[in-house]
Amino acid sequence: MLKLYAMFLTLIFLVELVAAIVGFVFRHEIKNSFKNNYEKALKQYNATGDYRSDAVDKIQNTLHCCGVTDYRDWKDTNYYSEKGFPKSCCKLEGCSPQRDADKVNNEGCFIKVMTIIESEMGVVAGISFGVACFQGV
Repeated sequence: MLKLYAMFLTLIFLVELVAAIVGFVFRHEIKNSFKNNYEKALKQYNATGDYRSDAVDKIQNTLHCCGVTDYRDWKDTNYYSEKGFPKSCCKLEGCSPQRDADKVNNEGCFIKVMTIIESEMGVVAGISFGVACFQGV
């Protein structure tokens, strides 16, 4: 039983190691995938509470950003042609959707998300390494 337990711990450690290496090697594909999915979510945005629209609103509210690369990304969407910018793009609390670019955040969300991920990568790597090492003990 002890050998079986050691074998499972070793297997879990190797899976974690492979996942970390794959994440590092394919980080550019992960970035491209995030960007493509965020662009799709913007195009399908409808502010009715579906999970994609909620995710877009949450990101834009939390990071004070608008669009993928900048606020102009919204101009290619159906939502903008009907109602203007969403409330989550507004610089000030309580503004209503409108078309005035001076009242919305200028910076795009993709750059902000990637900056946060890259700045926290050391913490994630340290925690992952710590968990992997404590499994072996």
